[in-house]
Amino acid sequence: MVYIKSMHWSTDTKNLKKDKEKYAIWRLEQRINFGFGNQKIKEADLKKYWSKLHLDQAKKNYLEFLLWPNKRF
Repeated sequence: MVYIKSMHWSTDTKNLKKDKEKYAIWRLEQRINFGFGNQKIKEADLKKYWSKLHLDQAKKNYLEFLLWPNKRF
């Protein structure tokens, strides 16, 4: 498998990093939606920012099922 370092040409990451919460949310969204990077996503981070993440509904439903398996849908 080949990992490609990505450049986010549409986002000013230097400016975004000034707000740690916004940067964390943006990074989670990018990693979930596009799979950039080879690090695993921490479950605690997903739960912490869950209500603020803007994801494709199908992906969000699947992740919700994994994070909270006892929740009835």
